Amino acid sequence: MKSEAEPADNNGPVKILTGNNWTSIVGDATKDVFVKYYAPWCGHCKSLAPIWTELGQFVEGLDDVVIAKMDSTANEVKGVGIKSYPTLIYYPKDNKKGIKYEGGRELNDIKTYLSENSAAYKSWSEKSNV
Repeated sequence: MKSEAEPADNNGPVKILTGNNWTSIVGDATKDVFVKYYAPWCGHCKSLAPIWTELGQFVEGLDDVVIAKMDSTANEVKGVGIKSYPTLIYYPKDNKKGIKYEGGRELNDIKTYLSENSAAYKSWSEKSNV
């Protein structure tokens, strides 16, 4: 399986996944992980990039939710077959097989999805009044 080198600093609002670190980040049973699988040349992926970054910044202080991205043209993970770009998959704490996200691609659409599917996000957003 191919993998890019792991980033030296992966502390930004959107975690960078590689074939090598995917299991340790996505497989973390203490975190809900939302992943954007993308191709660098994909126009739809480029359009989604600032929204994905804004989502990562929005939940940055929330330890139980991770927003991540993986260049699927340079990285592979056994059992994850990406056929179109971008593909968004949500991996809740209790389902590391993942759930393909089929909703809207605007920030509020994704926030609504998280509030309906992530107990950690819902609790945090209610406390924060966001």
